[in-house]
Amino acid sequence: MDKLIQVTQSSLPDFQEYIEEIRDLWDSKWITNMGPKHKKLEADLLSYLKTPNITLYSNGHLALESAIEALGLTGEVITTPFTFASTTHAIVRKGLKPVFCDINIDDYTIDASKIESLITEKTSAIIPVHVYGNVCNIKEIQRIAEKYNLKVIYDAAHAFGVMVDGTSVANFGDLSMFSFHATKVFNTIEGGALTYKDNKLSKALYNIKNFGINGPEEVEYIGGNAKMNEFQAAMGICNLRHLDKEIEKRKDIVERYRERLSEIEGIKLCTPKRGVKENYAYFPVVFDDYKLSRDEVFEKLKENGILTRKYFFPLTSSYCCYKGKFKGETPVAQYIADRVLTLPLYADLELEYVDRICDVILN
Repeated sequence: MDKLIQVTQSSLPDFQEYIEEIRDLWDSKWITNMGPKHKKLEADLLSYLKTPNITLYSNGHLALESAIEALGLTGEVITTPFTFASTTHAIVRKGLKPVFCDINIDDYTIDASKIESLITEKTSAIIPVHVYGNVCNIKEIQRIAEKYNLKVIYDAAHAFGVMVDGTSVANFGDLSMFSFHATKVFNTIEGGALTYKDNKLSKALYNIKNFGINGPEEVEYIGGNAKMNEFQAAMGICNLRHLDKEIEKRKDIVERYRERLSEIEGIKLCTPKRGVKENYAYFPVVFDDYKLSRDEVFEKLKENGILTRKYFFPLTSSYCCYKGKFKGETPVAQYIADRVLTLPLYADLELEYVDRICDVILN
């Protein structure tokens, strides 16, 4: 068998570059609690994302829980089951009820035309998900939120660096959550962030992630611990320097996939949207009446040393911990979940391997 092709692979800076970035940590011995690296990464990200406020976290999940807590959400939250476990878990762990809305058939984001019918007197917010880097219908979601006085938190874990008509995706809704997990387009090993326009949220978010400590003898809030450490921040500083080049490499890979797999009967690809600058985070393929089922393609690729992912399957609403507990009919989401496969995609994936993957699928 040829070299095993992983479904993803972390982007890393040159080893010596990272060593140089962390060298002064041995002198200062300051390795956590919002140190110099943390502050520099904050500044770098504010500039890169073109957003007024950012708060860094040890991971994206705790960032999302913090956003929910900071906004004081209650009752029900309209969201999508076509997402990673974290989205639904964060809602439930904060004592709220997810109400599942179906998704669009073309880009797999929440179907904004179905949101209003799910709103009740208990609804406090909408938590949509930018899926695979595909951006939600932000204008319609904002219209609905303003009409019903609802908060909006975007799960933007997949959308780092995406722009819509020249505006960073970090600037939509009340807050946007980004994941900096090792497998993401931009990573800090583990990590995450919240971006937001309202300066008043900064104090609340700080309290939530740092035990509510505001001085040596002052604790004013029952907070937790979700601080990003200096080693994570240093990795982010390094990776951000190379991010645009990494995204260009991903673009070349995606274009080769599209060249080989578009207009093939039974294979459905996402169509790029006008005005959207992509980050090429994932390459989802839906096998819809193809000569083989999704599961058969998955196994054939695996037999040939190619690892893929049924992402997202199953729907979060189908998890045994949630089954039958929360309302929401989502037939389109189920249809896509049963047929979708994300193919290998990372900056250092060679085009000859992309061709090998496509050959197995097509032959």
